[in-house]
Amino acid sequence: MNNCFTSEDREYMERALNLSLLAAGRTSPNPLVGCVIVRDGQIVGEGYHQKAGTPHAEVHALNAAGIKAKDADVYVTLEPCSHFGRTPPCADALIANEVRRVVIAMSDPNPLVSGQGIKKLQAAGIIVESGLLSDQARRINEAFSKAITEKMPFVLYKAATTLDGKTAVSTGDSKWITSPEARHYVHELRNIYDVIMVGSPTVLQDDPQLTCRDIPESRDPVRLVVDGTLSLPIAAKVLNSTSASPCIIATTLAAADAKIQQLKETYPGDRLEIWQYPTARHVPLSDLMRDIAARGLNSILLESGGILAGKMLELKLIDKVEFIIAPLLAGSGPSPLSGLHLSKMTDAIRINPIEFNEIGGNYRFTGYINKG
Repeated sequence: MNNCFTSEDREYMERALNLSLLAAGRTSPNPLVGCVIVRDGQIVGEGYHQKAGTPHAEVHALNAAGIKAKDADVYVTLEPCSHFGRTPPCADALIANEVRRVVIAMSDPNPLVSGQGIKKLQAAGIIVESGLLSDQARRINEAFSKAITEKMPFVLYKAATTLDGKTAVSTGDSKWITSPEARHYVHELRNIYDVIMVGSPTVLQDDPQLTCRDIPESRDPVRLVVDGTLSLPIAAKVLNSTSASPCIIATTLAAADAKIQQLKETYPGDRLEIWQYPTARHVPLSDLMRDIAARGLNSILLESGGILAGKMLELKLIDKVEFIIAPLLAGSGPSPLSGLHLSKMTDAIRINPIEFNEIGGNYRFTGYINKG
């Protein structure tokens, strides 16, 4: 492996990383992968993985390059696969096309296959170098990496707050804390996450649609409502949406059989799924997360109120937070983490910040939860 990469190497890998992002939100349970093929200083082929079950990035790039792939350099954001899944191994395709060199941003996080693609390429006499822009590659595929190694989804908690840390005024009114530009950005987030998750209080208070309707040619995430007593109204917008994505209600034995039957009759087919857990009143959140990952859904955008978010944080189920802060003061309103109960300041959750920027007069803070 070689860390002596040139500026041209970085340029081509950056292009491959940008290509991979074109499919953000579309590839689960597969990763985001981009590939660029270069020969004699010219890009001769490029591609990205577009959807699970379809050809991988390397195949698209090789098809575009044709005979020019021979003796070319290949820049790929994730280690080429070496095993048969729904598509043939990409390592075999690179070998068959007689490429000269393969530069990889990050190895496959799956411990069962990690390094096998590299070994296969090297055994065929191909030069392999890895680690170029690996931090960026890992961030792009943080949801895939967690799902494949921990069998749990990657969870981002997004909250809009006032400067004094409130998500609404004392009456519960929250429209609107943030600017139109910030709200548009949230719809962009929804467009790239597999699931959007709320609790029943959010549905009862705001009656949201939970779609990304502000984004042209978007695809809506799966809507997940945590409702231990099945209290949400039959006519709730989250159920009546015209979205093609299903709505999942996670509930418990406290849900009335008659209400379950009424929901099934009102929303037949696959538009609505009711997941009933064998608990008295509270949905077991860790079990729910495991079931979501087993469904092939790698990422969750948590847009709940403070009670559910606090419980998720307490159980160490949140990986990343994104607070959009408006220059407003709301006084005695609710908190974005009212469900988190700590007895000492030394127990406070630490955040590893990565970004702080302005959006339409609001300020976005993004950071990772320190779970150590």
